Amino acid sequence: MSNSVYDNRELSWLKFNKRVLEEADDISVPLMERLSFISIFQSNLDEFYMVRVGSLHDKLLSNDNDRDGKTHLKPSEQLDKIFSRTKNLTAAKDASYSALKSELSRQGVKQLSYKELNSKEQEYVDAFYKYEIKPFISPQVVDKRHPFPFLKNKEIYLIAKISSKKQGEGVVKLGIVSTQTGGAGAISRVIYLPTEDKSEVRFILSEDVISHFCNKIFDGFKVQEKALMRVTRNADLDLENSPMAEEMDFRAIMSEMVKKRKRLCPVRLQLSKQLSDLTSGELSNRLELTKKQVFVEKSPLDMSYTFGLNDKVKNTLLFNKMVTPQPSPDIDENVSIISQIEKKDILLHYPYESIKPFIKLLNEAAEDPEVVSIKITLYRVAKDSKVIDALVKASENGKEVLTLVELRARFDEENNIGWSQRLEDSGCHVIYGPRNMKVHSKLLLITKKCGKTVKYITQVGTGNYNEKTSAIYTDLSLLTANPEIAEDAFNVFHALSMGTLVENPKHLLVAPNSLQNKVAEMMDEEIALAKAGKEAYIGLKLNSLTDKVLIDKMIECSKAGVKIDCVIRGISCLVAGIPGETENIHIRSIVGRFLEHARIYIFGVSERQKVFISSADFMTRNTLRRIEVAAPILDQKIKERIIDIFNTQMSDNVKSRIMQPDGSYKRTTPTDTAIVAQDLFYSQAYAAAQSKDNKASEAKPKKKKKRGLFARIFGRKKNR
Repeated sequence: MSNSVYDNRELSWLKFNKRVLEEADDISVPLMERLSFISIFQSNLDEFYMVRVGSLHDKLLSNDNDRDGKTHLKPSEQLDKIFSRTKNLTAAKDASYSALKSELSRQGVKQLSYKELNSKEQEYVDAFYKYEIKPFISPQVVDKRHPFPFLKNKEIYLIAKISSKKQGEGVVKLGIVSTQTGGAGAISRVIYLPTEDKSEVRFILSEDVISHFCNKIFDGFKVQEKALMRVTRNADLDLENSPMAEEMDFRAIMSEMVKKRKRLCPVRLQLSKQLSDLTSGELSNRLELTKKQVFVEKSPLDMSYTFGLNDKVKNTLLFNKMVTPQPSPDIDENVSIISQIEKKDILLHYPYESIKPFIKLLNEAAEDPEVVSIKITLYRVAKDSKVIDALVKASENGKEVLTLVELRARFDEENNIGWSQRLEDSGCHVIYGPRNMKVHSKLLLITKKCGKTVKYITQVGTGNYNEKTSAIYTDLSLLTANPEIAEDAFNVFHALSMGTLVENPKHLLVAPNSLQNKVAEMMDEEIALAKAGKEAYIGLKLNSLTDKVLIDKMIECSKAGVKIDCVIRGISCLVAGIPGETENIHIRSIVGRFLEHARIYIFGVSERQKVFISSADFMTRNTLRRIEVAAPILDQKIKERIIDIFNTQMSDNVKSRIMQPDGSYKRTTPTDTAIVAQDLFYSQAYAAAQSKDNKASEAKPKKKKKRGLFARIFGRKKNR
């Protein structure tokens, strides 16, 4: 099979992040939102280097012949291509930022350098530096008596090449000062400047102020050159398989991992300007980086400050129109949510519909005397989690509460360690899942004892139990009282408690033993129908596609004549549209206001159509190395709704990019009718909520006006 049908996972991800950056150049997007996309692009790239580049770096050191299974690239070859494409992306980011900075300045949002400040502002910044910055900075000089300091991950430093002012002492040294020292919040990153025009926001970044005062910071030296710098460190660490794993509690192991991660080796160095070969080479040697890993960037090295600007900027035209998740039209807020689910299956579509019914379900279960147990898998939860509050309340009310807390959820380890402790302290039974296998499923099982009858409520979702992300990630949540679905869910939780794996569930697809193989079997069914001359179809909505077994099966489908439509937000290691290979496969990516996160699998057409929602992407890590769950949609109305959601996204002609046969992506061009799927879903949610309100209003009996004593006696209204 030709390698042209495959794309490298890491390079495909960089294409995705390029699509994110393209939103910063989209003139239909409000200016402040465009600035946010640059910040998202950079945050994505940070994590990519910490995780994926870090992993490749480790492979390079251990075995550079460990080739990628699809494109057969060695770790060193992948890294070279990543570094080259990163330089191109960095240049594009800088251009986008420069253009946006100018446009925002014309709208009264002005980020300034010290030289651009007026005299009053310079006086203000001078005083700010003297009283708010200088007391907290600790400059260091690197020489034989002063070792090179440890540079914290993603922290911005000022680096200077300095020499002594004293005659005869021309030894060149390095001067380093952190721009973020003094503890959390000691130095404000954004320094807002006083202005009489309340419509204006004028500001300067603290690192630019510190850089301006470099000569005063190193006042005993001559500053020959200077730049801001930022190091990204490897975050790919596995303590679970270390010798200490046999001796330590798993929560203690993960706490140790979080500490160790902070000191792993650098994989990238960002500089605010080009330094001389001598200085740059010295830095590279100290950090054990190659020249390819050094990137010079003209825009701020950390763009996360942009989100803090949102509260300061008052011009609403610079932002998206505000929208809020709406009440589900299928739920009556005045009636028990459990009783409603027992009557019919309910689907919630985030962020267009609110997560509140799910929170209400948990709170209701915590109080319901018939509820005896609640079992749930937790991967990422909100900072002030109402989900955790409800589980704690349930435990305190005497319910049996089993919580699978995934301590290995990357970059949420510390949060989850804390949550697991709180849950345990409240009396919940906390487990962590099998060794070497993350529990990524989104599964809830509520058990009721009604007299001699046992009833269940099961929830299966595509996204986390997180109130914050439910307002910005697109996800689906199925609520059902189906006893057979509940039986499968019960078996999943039983296996998790026993440290075993589910083998052959009746309805749910459960990785690692019965998801990849079941999906492949359903693909085989479509292949057989296509070969028999019948209509065959597969529809997939995923975040990523990397599983080679399923990719090869999709290629087989295409060759047999099965039509495959895919909405894949991020990575796709399959290249669509190649004649004779993948010509029947269509792949599009949607990048818009909300993060596309739901997973939908559709097999077949008409009456035989099977529809699933899932927490699992078609990635080997999901299908074979995680506990994942996909739920069949058995309610016909909900099935039709999910198919409509999928078809609407396939019709998006504004925020879609279509994969080309060379693996590149081309933005769609709107026809007579522009369709933005995310906007359409919100419009539908608002319309459904309004219709619901109108019906409720019409159903209420009209109140009779209270008549005064005069009118009651004489049968007519009192004169006024």
